[in-house]
Amino acid sequence: MTDKPGSLTTPATISLCMIVKNEEAVIGRCLASVQDIVDEIIIVDTGSSDQTKEIVKQYTDKIYDFEWIHDFAAARNYAFSLATQDYILWLDADDVLLQADKVKFQELKKTLSADVDAVSMFYNLAVNSQGIVSSRLRRNRLVKRAKGFKWIGAVHEYVEVYGNIVSSDVAVTHQPLEHDADRNLKIYEQRLRKGEVFSPRDLYYFANELKDHGLLNRAIEYYQKFLATNQGWVEDNIGACGKLSDCFFELNDDENKLKYIYLSFNYDTPRAEFCCRLGFHHLNANRIKQAIFWYKVATELEKPTENWGLVSYDCWTWLPHIQLCVCYSRVGQFDLANKHNELAGKYIPNDPRIQHNRNYLKNLLSKS
Repeated sequence: MTDKPGSLTTPATISLCMIVKNEEAVIGRCLASVQDIVDEIIIVDTGSSDQTKEIVKQYTDKIYDFEWIHDFAAARNYAFSLATQDYILWLDADDVLLQADKVKFQELKKTLSADVDAVSMFYNLAVNSQGIVSSRLRRNRLVKRAKGFKWIGAVHEYVEVYGNIVSSDVAVTHQPLEHDADRNLKIYEQRLRKGEVFSPRDLYYFANELKDHGLLNRAIEYYQKFLATNQGWVEDNIGACGKLSDCFFELNDDENKLKYIYLSFNYDTPRAEFCCRLGFHHLNANRIKQAIFWYKVATELEKPTENWGLVSYDCWTWLPHIQLCVCYSRVGQFDLANKHNELAGKYIPNDPRIQHNRNYLKNLLSKS
């Protein structure tokens, strides 16, 4: 990747490696967004029966078949083994790089030092009605081929990297349409039937699948098993506390809901997501003083920048302010209600709730 000492760094070359199955609705969109920023596209198909391969042929002739063995890591490792360039980029079929991120990626490619072993990027999971990212995390996206990094985990797999890992401001955007919602749960259930002992990570992600399928009591059981191992990644521990709190909220169990909100504070300083949960709990009970306290705490926390765990940016920006507008309105402090409505409006200026609150408060402020 570099010439003689003192010479300019030559741009890194990149292999895009993907595994796909029946992705005709999204694969073209994904490949079109990256075809001009990678040097090689490798697609491993695990059994498509639709037009996926035909669409892929418009972008690359490097299409390989891999017999599906209910193991995502195995399929991804096979795809990685076919790469020939300096670095490997991985994406899912329903991911894209938006234009602004393509520009950032091209600059990264031109300036990437040969001593970098992996590059993390943002993963934008959701946007709000204003088109602003509301949920994101970080993933190791670009890895040096020569290091031979491997994927681990039959489902909810991850690439295990080490060495010189740098963080970039490039973002991959997730734009899902439809997928087999039962696929991952079936893999976990199959592994359980075989008597496999789950790792702490497996316990956590299996619980997530159970929760997503509305199997709340089983989800609670496996979240609790995960936390009991005391071996989980801190972000997963905090995530499990949030999921447990939400499960008990659905089950109208306030005692346990609060238990897991407060337990999250054992793993790190309070996060805005949990402060908002507490604010909502007290607001619903008409304990306005307590609700105001927790929503104010949420507004005063330093916003995360490099957090690898899932971040709900709504809770760190507009949500506590608009809830404080509600709280202060209830106790007749309309100036403060208006102040926080306008603070929320800085984040979501076109949201109809902001204008509704303005109209509602206008008459009250004039009377007061």
